[in-house]
Amino acid sequence: MKRLHVHMGVDNLDESIRFYSALFGAEPTTEKEDYAKWMLDDPRVNFAISTRGRDSGIDHLGIQVDDAEELTDIRQRLENADMSLFDEGETVCCYAKSDKSWVKDPAGVAWEAYQTMEQVQYFNEAAEPAAGACCVPKEKPVASCSTQSASGTTGGCC
Repeated sequence: MKRLHVHMGVDNLDESIRFYSALFGAEPTTEKEDYAKWMLDDPRVNFAISTRGRDSGIDHLGIQVDDAEELTDIRQRLENADMSLFDEGETVCCYAKSDKSWVKDPAGVAWEAYQTMEQVQYFNEAAEPAAGACCVPKEKPVASCSTQSASGTTGGCC
């Protein structure tokens, strides 16, 4: 089953946690000094906020899947539609190890399709806080429908 993912950059984490907890009627399922996440079933969404984004507001959107077959299906649909896909592969971000791919919509909004394999202790692979560490890969998807590997690139996250 799929779950919508929304990642927002915020200026004040504590204030934002209070706001979204009231809005959703639930406390975060994950809370760190720079990050919080709600895994909601109604609506079915993975809603995350962090102080690591470049700007306040929507950082990126995504589709989180439960298994590798669903991820392969999304990747194949995007490739068949001649979309420019950036295959990041396995990476660590937002306190999780995931397999993910990225694409930008016609308005330039970054979307990720990903499967989370496990939760981890650190925000990203560097295991150290860094400004602007989330989340969209710095390298943009290629202009054709061919898949690009993330090996050797500075990857993104969440």
